[in-house]
Amino acid sequence: MTTQEKENQFGARFGRFVVQWRWPILILTLLLGITAASGVRFLGFDQDYRAFFSDENPQLTEFEKVQRTYTKSDTVLFAILPTEGDTVFSKPVIEAVSELTEQSWLLPYTLRVDSMTNFQHTVAEADDLIVANLVEDATSLTPADIEYIRGVAVKEPNLVNQLVSPDGGAAGVLVTFHLPGESIDEMPTVAEAARQLSQQIQQSYPVDIKMTGSVPLNNAFFQSSAQDTTTLVPLMYLIIIVATFLLVRSFTATIGTVIVLIMSVAVGVGMGGWLGILLTPPSAATPTIITTLAVADSVHFLMTMMAAMRSGMEKRAAIVESLRVNVQPIFLTSITTAVGFLSMNFSDAPPFRDLGNMTAIGVMAACLFSLVLLPAFLAIVPVKARASKDRMTASFDWLADFVIRHRKPVLGLSLVASFGLVALIPLNNVNDDMVAYFDKSLEFRQHTDTTLDKLTGIYQLQFSLETGEANGVSDPAFLAKTESFTDWLRQQPEVIHVNSITDTFKRLNKNLHGDDQDWYRLPDERDQASQYLLLYELSLPYGLDLNNQLNIDKSSTRIVATLQDMDSDEMIEITERSEQWLESNTGIQALGVGPAIMFAHISERNIDSMIDGTLIAILIISLMIMVALRSLSIGFISLIPNLLPAGITFGIWGLFVGEVNVAASIVLGMAMGILVDDCVHFLSKYLRGRREHGQSSEEAVRYAFHHVGGAIIVTSVILIAGFALLSLSSFALNKYMAQLTGIAIFVAVIADLLLLPTLLMTLDRKKRGADKTTSTPVAVAQKI
Repeated sequence: MTTQEKENQFGARFGRFVVQWRWPILILTLLLGITAASGVRFLGFDQDYRAFFSDENPQLTEFEKVQRTYTKSDTVLFAILPTEGDTVFSKPVIEAVSELTEQSWLLPYTLRVDSMTNFQHTVAEADDLIVANLVEDATSLTPADIEYIRGVAVKEPNLVNQLVSPDGGAAGVLVTFHLPGESIDEMPTVAEAARQLSQQIQQSYPVDIKMTGSVPLNNAFFQSSAQDTTTLVPLMYLIIIVATFLLVRSFTATIGTVIVLIMSVAVGVGMGGWLGILLTPPSAATPTIITTLAVADSVHFLMTMMAAMRSGMEKRAAIVESLRVNVQPIFLTSITTAVGFLSMNFSDAPPFRDLGNMTAIGVMAACLFSLVLLPAFLAIVPVKARASKDRMTASFDWLADFVIRHRKPVLGLSLVASFGLVALIPLNNVNDDMVAYFDKSLEFRQHTDTTLDKLTGIYQLQFSLETGEANGVSDPAFLAKTESFTDWLRQQPEVIHVNSITDTFKRLNKNLHGDDQDWYRLPDERDQASQYLLLYELSLPYGLDLNNQLNIDKSSTRIVATLQDMDSDEMIEITERSEQWLESNTGIQALGVGPAIMFAHISERNIDSMIDGTLIAILIISLMIMVALRSLSIGFISLIPNLLPAGITFGIWGLFVGEVNVAASIVLGMAMGILVDDCVHFLSKYLRGRREHGQSSEEAVRYAFHHVGGAIIVTSVILIAGFALLSLSSFALNKYMAQLTGIAIFVAVIADLLLLPTLLMTLDRKKRGADKTTSTPVAVAQKI
């Protein structure tokens, strides 16, 4: 018995088994699916941007080290804009800043609140140092008081361009939180409380308040996912329901397809819950991706079944025939797709690993339900196959004739165009801007852009300068080096503000020399500097100590540079430039750390980590195709139309867009798993013609076009529609991933219908005899 005959007999036996035991199979698969789906109750949402970085990420490791040394910087920055007048230096606005400052201490997990009004202003009175809030009582301010406040605020390095703009057009209240990390509800609780406080102040005073910072950033991850889930997923189901009904013209078949989709998504996401996965914006796209991929299996099964019924076959015989023809290609395409998504486990970003794992589970669930649940369901319910003019089949018969007749020019043009577009890949530049991840329709993006325009930025570089000895920060030599680095940073065009302990030392030195401006310089003696620091710290109120600038034993200090909005290349450049200048000019080695530089490196790290994953996925998928199709030569031929579309996609992207982010690093492996689907179905039908019917390569190409061309177009259109919907995401990583994948699928369809057949006719000239004992559809039908 030949291998082809064994496969046909297995498919037929499997089909008869499903039809015969339809009720137990239907109940069992539903129970299995519901059990797996019940894990949904364990799902939560990780709203911390740190979720994008693995524990081994070096930038995260260094950042966490600084966070442990100084005050942890989970923050909300309230940017206060006057709605009456042009300046914040008016009594109502100062009252608003003061009220917001006081109320911010009552927010959950508040550790510190900094603003213009509670800035610890220092003045000398005789031999005493007076340390007090810049604004003691906002309700009793006189015009002279306000003018004095303005004079101090716009000249104070610790305030200007951070908590007040130079022109007085905006003021800020910076709230620092210490989140215990015991519950995933901590971040949304803080974000909601801050939002309510903002609304309360806006209702009471003539101000407009914008919120940004790490807490709103984290909350924006949840908002973007929620927005996508509530809009894109329902729209996706609507499109699929309409498309499936128009395709099969059967209400019950459409219902069966929807059941398969819902169960596949539920199993994929539910197993994520059982595995303890917390959703992030990338992994929250799982339902849309599973839905898009799962429908392809059902469409291939239904189109073969309906074609058999229209040719006169009874329903259950048509179900068996469809399973006989489709068991192998559906299983093969599903497992190769799963391998592609599993390659995302090589990603350095955990959210993409979660996306890959849940989608792989969902895809294999869709395979099971399409080959078991859907046939069992259709064997029970009434199904009618409406007559069809079959214009699509006629169109593909014409296309087959065209490709066969013009194989050489089609092959030549396809290869020239393909390699020409692949050559454009270097036009792409990598850019990961964490603020630009969010669409401008989201409140966080709007508020952050306004804050950057009116007050300050949210991108920061933090440098921890070590002295190596307790109380070493008071050493005049170290302070001089720190000041030189601070001054250099302030001269850089990318820098908006620099927070440095040297400004405090210089101010104290001036205060304790009778407020003589000539003494606005660093202390000359170490003991003197230590005394100034001790005197100042003893005068500071609770919550406004120097722990955000100095470590416990005063052996190191943190310098924080606030930067303009910039792309990842610019962020990496300013970081490396700063590190090199610091070491070259002071001998101090310190790394620039912070969320911005972490995101700037994320693409580079993911590309490096995904190279191995993608190569392994390509190798495994290629071996699977060779083994399943039992042909080494056909397997090698399939590599060309399977690999070229991804390269062409990045070439097209480079030509028209030219900018990619971390999403691009995982597209190749993921897309490879998807792109082989149509190729496998075409090759499966091609080899069936060659082996089962003894056809020449030209005849087998025509056979493949006739039997699977329509299904390839329909499934590809649905896939492209699904990823086109995902490209409407408010989260840029999902948007770019969807757009790149959609383009790759479109290119793959062209490759499978033009390049693949011409390659087969050119390279597969060996005669393949028909398997004489192969089961025919009639024989299968007679056994039902």
